[in-house]
Amino acid sequence: MKALVIGATGAVGSTTVSILRGWGHQVTPAGRQSTHNGVVLDVGAPDLQQLELLAEHHDVIINASGVENESLGRSVGQAVLIDISATGAYLAALAENAPTAAMVLGVGLVPGLSTVLASELRTSAGDALDVAVMLGSGEKHGSAAKAWTIGLVGSEITDTADAGTVYNFRERRWFASSSGKRHLYLRAGFPDHDLLGAERGVKIRSWLALSDQTSTRALWLISRFPRLRGLIDKVPEFGSQDWAVTVVNRRTGETRRATGTGQSRATGHITALAAVAALKNRPGRPVTLDAILSSSELAMLLDIAIETA
Repeated sequence: MKALVIGATGAVGSTTVSILRGWGHQVTPAGRQSTHNGVVLDVGAPDLQQLELLAEHHDVIINASGVENESLGRSVGQAVLIDISATGAYLAALAENAPTAAMVLGVGLVPGLSTVLASELRTSAGDALDVAVMLGSGEKHGSAAKAWTIGLVGSEITDTADAGTVYNFRERRWFASSSGKRHLYLRAGFPDHDLLGAERGVKIRSWLALSDQTSTRALWLISRFPRLRGLIDKVPEFGSQDWAVTVVNRRTGETRRATGTGQSRATGHITALAAVAALKNRPGRPVTLDAILSSSELAMLLDIAIETA
């Protein structure tokens, strides 16, 4: 397999490059700045002719750059596009603009791993599911990830399972970890409801916590005063790098949970595995991760442990 990895020097992209090469695949790193044995490519530019030319020589295009260009799906030719974005409106636009393109959308911990876990819960029409995501407060994230989080603070959740107006990080809920300890989570605008819930007739609400609960409470406070969102970029990373994704059916209590250490590394592993799986089982349209991978397949990755309750 020949893969073009856009954003190859970022936290997720560099892991994806390393994993794919370790599995024996050919990888071309790409980004806005020159890299060793790579190409300079700006996918935020209005003219994507260079991407179109590169796509002719690659089987898979992986967008790990954080750049959200709704025209990407029309510019990858016969290659499969893997996009790690967690922005629901962008992913919907990608699918709408290229409805017959081979694409896997929302590849990562949430959406992505969370989508797979939610898809495997036993549900009935009208059920309410919660996706509770805890990220390690001690992990250093790239500029794109920080900018994405800052943009969420106090903003309206447009991709929501609720009829009324909901704002990021303002609504609170408690969830228990595998040890039974309860943690505070904040409502967050991850797009699993639109990627999966609406299609299956269930309501999916997403929640976010940091492993350091003081940081979670600070995030809630900043959400009440959005003008303070710039403080997030100045907060030092401290605490663990452990993460957890928990999916619960409120009606039945059925729970699936995935845990690991190092969000960026786990996302890179998932992205690499998605690229290989999508090439073996090429989608005929834009799909989500659950269409090509199961939780048992994801559990084979060294960085991920999955349990069911």
